[in-house]
Amino acid sequence: MTDLRAYLRSLDVKTLAELLTEQAERDPELRERLLRRAGEPGGELAEVRDLLDGPATARAGASQEGFDEAAKIGAVLDTLQRLLDSGTRADLAPLARRAVDRITGAARRRENPSGPVGAELRRAVRLYARACAAHPPRPEELAQWIIDREFDGPGRPETDLAEFASALGEDGLGKIKSTVDEVLAEAGPDEARRRTAERLAEQLAEISGDVDALLEILSRRLPRQEVNLKIVRVLRAAGRTTEAVAYAARALNGDSRPVPAPAKTRPEAPARVSAEPEPESPIALLARRAPEDVAAADELVRALLADERPDEAWEAAQRYECSPAVRLELAGRREAEHPADAIAVYRTHIDSLIEQKGAGQYEQAARMLRRVRTLHRKAGTPGEFAEYLAELVAAHKRKVRLLDEIRRARIALPGTRS
Repeated sequence: MTDLRAYLRSLDVKTLAELLTEQAERDPELRERLLRRAGEPGGELAEVRDLLDGPATARAGASQEGFDEAAKIGAVLDTLQRLLDSGTRADLAPLARRAVDRITGAARRRENPSGPVGAELRRAVRLYARACAAHPPRPEELAQWIIDREFDGPGRPETDLAEFASALGEDGLGKIKSTVDEVLAEAGPDEARRRTAERLAEQLAEISGDVDALLEILSRRLPRQEVNLKIVRVLRAAGRTTEAVAYAARALNGDSRPVPAPAKTRPEAPARVSAEPEPESPIALLARRAPEDVAAADELVRALLADERPDEAWEAAQRYECSPAVRLELAGRREAEHPADAIAVYRTHIDSLIEQKGAGQYEQAARMLRRVRTLHRKAGTPGEFAEYLAELVAAHKRKVRLLDEIRRARIALPGTRS
């Protein structure tokens, strides 16, 4: 053996590589070991297959086993996500689907599937959607999998058809719509099947861009505040801004009548016989409700932006308690001319992301830090960013994953080089 090692060490790198490659082609086990050492997708995928082929450990009432299964499947999902993020050309859809089915089985065996296994199931479905978008399976086969999962499966997590839309295509979406229509036409479908069909019908209308059909579906779900807000978003996205503002004002004032038809199709109102007082404008009504209602404050800001009154929108956002999403939207529009205003909003958002202590949130926080750094440079205050970064790193010095993400964002940590 000593002579063999000495001989191998005497070979040049090219010759040794050729010998190993030839042997690896004949020895699958050696090939997988070399791929793992090289960090190539083939080796990682072999590890994923090994984990998925292993025995399930989650049993009803066995909490530790449930956590063991979640940890095992978590390693699988980490690998799949890493490969998808790297833009791998490998077809991960079959493995991602096996992961979903594996976790679904574990969830069914547990009395309470909403714990760690349930969280990983939601993540697995999203990764499967990404894998399908990169390497679409047969549309009708994917559609049938979704149908079976929705109507005969565990019922959680609910499928987001928009994530699968590109892979489903017209044929797959058409198959799902046909099933949904059949369920809704049944004389007496059980309540769970009907709710599932109505939810999927709503998603199908959103994907197809059929605004009137979507508004009709939403109107049947009134009166509920979240439905009112979605109607407003649908109208705004369709370019029907005036209707969106008017509807938001009416809904926040307690009037949740169905959405009126667009103005061009609405019959003319009869002439007034006598003078009547002008109704309160939608923006005025929203401004009156904004001090006591976050939803009204949000709609007021959006209405002012739509009316091309950005400075008034910013003032309203400072005066009233708007949601973080609206503040971010407003900051994005304002950062070009008023970078300092946007910086304050983004810093608050960074703090919120870090508090969530998730890998994805740390990555988002790092990207937002780069944005804040750029705005500080634009505002002529790079020194303030350096001070802010030093304080942030000192406060979170034990969050190794966060610091790694900041480095990956090419931001030099205090006392280091990027």
